[in-house]
Amino acid sequence: MGDLKFKVALSGDFRMPDGSLTYPDFDLEPLRKAPGLEMTFLESNNPLRADQLEDFDALILLTHRFVSTSVPKSGRLAVVARFGVGYDTVDVEACTGAGIALVITPDGVRRPVAVSVITFMLALTGKLFTKDALTRKGPHGFQERSQHMGVGLVGRTLGSLGIGNIGAEVFRLAKPFDMRFIAHDPFADKKVAAELGVELVGLEDLFRRADVLSVSCPLTPDTRHLVSAERLALMKPTAYLINTARGPIVDQKALAQALRERRIAGAGLDVLEQEPPDADDAILKLDNVILAPHALCWTDQCFAGNGAADVKAVIEVQHGREPRGVVNREVLSSERWKDRLAVFAGRFGS
Repeated sequence: MGDLKFKVALSGDFRMPDGSLTYPDFDLEPLRKAPGLEMTFLESNNPLRADQLEDFDALILLTHRFVSTSVPKSGRLAVVARFGVGYDTVDVEACTGAGIALVITPDGVRRPVAVSVITFMLALTGKLFTKDALTRKGPHGFQERSQHMGVGLVGRTLGSLGIGNIGAEVFRLAKPFDMRFIAHDPFADKKVAAELGVELVGLEDLFRRADVLSVSCPLTPDTRHLVSAERLALMKPTAYLINTARGPIVDQKALAQALRERRIAGAGLDVLEQEPPDADDAILKLDNVILAPHALCWTDQCFAGNGAADVKAVIEVQHGREPRGVVNREVLSSERWKDRLAVFAGRFGS
């Protein structure tokens, strides 16, 4: 760390091939204006290569993967700030072993993703896409209106698989709908659940009781295919499943079969097991599923919020302070991390 500058790398996918910003709502001016800080865009490599990062103190990462071979040998890299809350593209164990803090942006996505869940819920229960199609049929479509009655939400049960940052926000937004709230989360904050009027229930009970079931948990080895054929079989035939988290949490083949056989009423999916899906993927051929390309929450405010959170995290580290949103918090108690912060604090001020 002999360089007098605090050097920040941005993964190459933050720029288009012509050099323009991929997401103009990500305001980079605070980085450009920060005293003692130098910002550089990397070449677009996926996964990132270690030799690209040897001379950097911080990395802001979009969609490119950061794997074990991405860890620079110099030992200089102190923080990887992921643009979003999902970090399945980052080798957390490799980061921890190298004393690198992995930061995510829960504040930036909380409201936009929760709004996406509500959007799916209203579109599914109101049969929005079906009624759009009816309207385009003209008089014949209008004659079919009575055959496609929507589902009212008052007194229905909204369930969430997870009641963390986003799951809790979904319940806050859904409060005016006068629904019953249930959730399953082994790590739930019981005080938060009580404040939101959410009943914490067992996993199977969640699937049995929910009229609308939203997936709001991270993808881990324990949650992969947590929404399985067996659990889908517990759901009401009138129930809807929504997934805005990660595709592999849901066994997509099992879900497609349940939808095809009308064993559940429908689904709203912003994420899929394979992205993009194959052209012949069964999920694309169903009329009771609404799909989005892992982008329903992508708004100007979401990307501005994610960017601002990453920028703030990087600048906090530059000044020797602990950033918010650290995933691998054990790094923060390591001597390597403490020594790095002490150097940064001495060089750039606290």
